[in-house]
Amino acid sequence: MHPLAEQVVKGEARAMARAITYIENDHNEKAELLKALYPHTGNAYLLGITGSPGAGKSSLVDQLVSHLRQLGYTVGIIAVDPTSPFTGGALLGDRVRMQTHAVDPEVFIRSMGTRGSLGGLSRTTKEAVRVLDAAGKDVIIIETVGVGQSELDVMNIADTTAVVLTPGAGDQVQAFKAGIMEIADLFVINKGDLEGADKLKAQVEGMLDVVKHDAPWRPPVIKTVSIRSEGIDQLWASFALHQKFLKETGEWARRRKSHLRSEVLEIIHYRLEKLVNDLLKTGQYDHLLTRVSNRDEDPYSAAQYLLKEIFISREGGKNE
Repeated sequence: MHPLAEQVVKGEARAMARAITYIENDHNEKAELLKALYPHTGNAYLLGITGSPGAGKSSLVDQLVSHLRQLGYTVGIIAVDPTSPFTGGALLGDRVRMQTHAVDPEVFIRSMGTRGSLGGLSRTTKEAVRVLDAAGKDVIIIETVGVGQSELDVMNIADTTAVVLTPGAGDQVQAFKAGIMEIADLFVINKGDLEGADKLKAQVEGMLDVVKHDAPWRPPVIKTVSIRSEGIDQLWASFALHQKFLKETGEWARRRKSHLRSEVLEIIHYRLEKLVNDLLKTGQYDHLLTRVSNRDEDPYSAAQYLLKEIFISREGGKNE
């Protein structure tokens, strides 16, 4: 086994941090590391928590982690932040809001940037989650920044996805978009002590009557006040109930199979795109792109030609 993988499987925090850095930097040993870790994965319960910026997701996660630790669960957290366009690092640094758990050896917290690169949230986050899964964490929480595609991407990682809303933030409009309604396995009305919380809850419930009236699982709508730890026990009870539903109906296995199928396709897409970019960097196909620009060649024929060149060069390399 890869030596770093051995340390990760033992649950060593420094090894976990180093492994995720390998993933973020696309280290040349990353694939070997992930291959070694894969047989040790598949045991953690993966929670996705998303919602608009300012909804109090990090405070909610902080309280949920406290509750989970009281119940004896080990926890891993991947907080996906926007990426700095200058340094490539994560901007928000959710670990600042979770300092109460910083000294707990059974809690591992890592902020990751969306980076906006090939595969983005979907690929790198899945791989980071796999590290924490192999390290033996019972529950892994993926908290996304909740902007655009990341809200939808999280459903391809998590077993259960919670959408966090807040009263008076116009969140009901966002929640009522078909995509968000579809990804949510439960809704959390955070800052539930604010005016309008009951109205928002009623609006979401009303929308669920329309969208989920014949669905086998109707997402519960939970009110919480994270700064006072209110509703956190009910929130975890709803997560646990959904996990039970998934396993009893066979949806747990179906979702995981679907997620892995998507991951295989993402890896193929990423590697093909990387091969094409590497090919174009040589400059030997500039004439082809010039022909496309001049309308002497169509993009589809050019793409087909480049793909053919990749496979010929790969086969040639094998024969050598």
